[in-house]
Amino acid sequence: MHHRSHDRLEAILRQAAHRAIARAQDVGAQVDVLALAAVRATREAQVRHDGRTLDAIVGAPIAGEAIAGEIFDGSTDAAVFPGELPEDPRAAFRGEGLALREQDAAWRFVRFRPPRVEQGAPLPHIRLDRALEFLIGDRLT
Repeated sequence: MHHRSHDRLEAILRQAAHRAIARAQDVGAQVDVLALAAVRATREAQVRHDGRTLDAIVGAPIAGEAIAGEIFDGSTDAAVFPGELPEDPRAAFRGEGLALREQDAAWRFVRFRPPRVEQGAPLPHIRLDRALEFLIGDRLT
């Protein structure tokens, strides 16, 4: 998903777990909600489609994946519009503000291969550093 949806995803996850979060906080637990990826398989782009600029993700679908009838070989990149999450997290549970109908959603879940990186280089991630900071902080120093 595009980075512009990360905060919306976190709000939806927070809404989904709000009762459990409240119970945990009531007994003194620290709770945080993060949209993260341990390995980032795509990069972001903007594409023009039907006169609109869309926030897209670009990556190499794994071999055998299909988008709009095109079968990918695992090395060719494709741009995908992943849709937009609603601004109000409660709307996601009412089915409002979703870019696609449920019966059209299957094409959105393309499996992308991990990125190629040089030996010794870190894998790209999304907010994994924030998760580690929350979980272990400076306990290792």
